Amino acid sequence: MPNITNSRPPHSNEQRQALLWILAAATFLIFFQAYMVAPLIPRLSAVFGVSIQTMGFAVPAYLIPYGIATLLYGVLSDYIGRRQILLCSLGAFIVLTACTATAPSARVLILWRLVTGLGASGVVPLALALMGAVFPYQERGRPLGWLFGAMAGGAAFGSTVGVILEAVLGWRFLFIGVAVVGMLPFVLLFRHRSLLGEKPAEPQPVGEVLQGYRSLLATSRSRVTYLYVFWNAMFHSGVFTWLGVYLQRRYGLGELGIGLALLGYGVPGLFLGPVIGRAADRFGRRWLIPAGFAVSVLAVAALASGPSLLLAALAVTALSLGYDMTQPLFAGIVTSLGGKRGGQAMGFNVFALFTGFGLGSLCFGALLKREGFVFSLTAFAVIQLSFTLAAFWLFRAERHVALPHPRAS
Repeated sequence: MPNITNSRPPHSNEQRQALLWILAAATFLIFFQAYMVAPLIPRLSAVFGVSIQTMGFAVPAYLIPYGIATLLYGVLSDYIGRRQILLCSLGAFIVLTACTATAPSARVLILWRLVTGLGASGVVPLALALMGAVFPYQERGRPLGWLFGAMAGGAAFGSTVGVILEAVLGWRFLFIGVAVVGMLPFVLLFRHRSLLGEKPAEPQPVGEVLQGYRSLLATSRSRVTYLYVFWNAMFHSGVFTWLGVYLQRRYGLGELGIGLALLGYGVPGLFLGPVIGRAADRFGRRWLIPAGFAVSVLAVAALASGPSLLLAALAVTALSLGYDMTQPLFAGIVTSLGGKRGGQAMGFNVFALFTGFGLGSLCFGALLKREGFVFSLTAFAVIQLSFTLAAFWLFRAERHVALPHPRAS
């Protein structure tokens, strides 16, 4: 069972809610920008005169550096505090996203994506860590559900609205628009910077940092959790990155059609994220996690079978639901693993998440080039099925832990 504390948080409920909404808005925009590129791969490959496989590198070029840099940001937050890292990273996201619009070639665009991934990667892990700092363990399911719902919503609107807007405004103005909108959560976060915490009293020596990572992986619970975060990210990103190409090749869809077909992706998280989080708080995670994996298996198996366009769109929605039933729950477990070094624990979680995203995109793309969509989708579904069956045993201890009855003041 998780080792948790039940001390009351230092912030009022109104302060916690304000911080949650601001961070959810920033998270939404970061995922909007991250996911608006994948469905544009066919379009951008034509614009720059390069192959689809080459243009596909724009996705992992952002995600893998993003994941690697989270290790640094998580540690830096424990050294100098979350406030400075969050504000600087969100500011870098805004500036570098705008710079991407100036790219004259596919190579330069991929380079800007790489730099943006490095600069922007401090926001999401520290936002998740802050939820662990200001909400008790037994109440973290709902705020984490909102943050992961913002991720899912950003992915949904990025992959749908982004494609539609690109057809009207062009891809350059799409990046500029995201940068302009990103200034709003930056200003609000700056105004609420007192909620982000101060610099830790005692910075960690380098040896303790390394020991901290060893400690994070010292228990079977942490190793299993991080492994599942990594593979689940590989699975979902691998499939999602190439859905635009799948829809173009199988159904002959253009940009607008791809956007509409992907419209269901992220909708479950956007509307059901808090509900799933409350269910985890109430009933525990032992059944929800394998159920989420099973939903993902069925969704990808359906896509591999070559269904009608309507059923394919429904399978895309089910794939999103499977993600929303798993990754937020893993994040809730991770918030109980770090102890006093929550930034380091959550940084490692987002490292596993985003490197999994990037490698999943690369691996699926390589498999797709050799074997085609049916084999690639089937292979990913079979591996996901093995993780599903193992999850019933590996997460059997993730039961509900009741809150102690508060004493009357």
